[in-house]
Amino acid sequence: MKRIKDYTDEELEVMNYDDLAYLILKEQNHKMKINELFKEICDLKKLSEDEFLEKISDFFELLTTDKQFIQLEDGYWDIKEKHSERVIIEDEEDEIEEVNEENDEEQSEEEEENYYDDDTEEDSDDDLKDLVIIDDEDEENEL
Repeated sequence: MKRIKDYTDEELEVMNYDDLAYLILKEQNHKMKINELFKEICDLKKLSEDEFLEKISDFFELLTTDKQFIQLEDGYWDIKEKHSERVIIEDEEDEIEEVNEENDEEQSEEEEENYYDDDTEEDSDDDLKDLVIIDDEDEENEL
């Protein structure tokens, strides 16, 4: 891989900010704050302090949308390939299991309320005492 100092001024001038940022982070092999990183890019491209201030927000947006960079804690940036994604599953699973257990208990209580009736057969017969069965013929005659 070609080192930054091996590029001509003309080559550096036409390079994109993200390409330069990648080269700088790869070559220096350590994380950097966005201001430091963009300052080095501005120095390489021979941009003024006013241009630095004018374009720093665009550079930030570029880094946040480019998948090859990762924002670390305390405002540091680095190349994503240098960092593994850590996922803490143990704690989250415990919480999920606890929530599911609570939901299971609530659901089983609801099922008991909905499906298991403590009424006796006599009570259920009383509910049907007013039920009248009408034939289709009877219904037609009533109309």
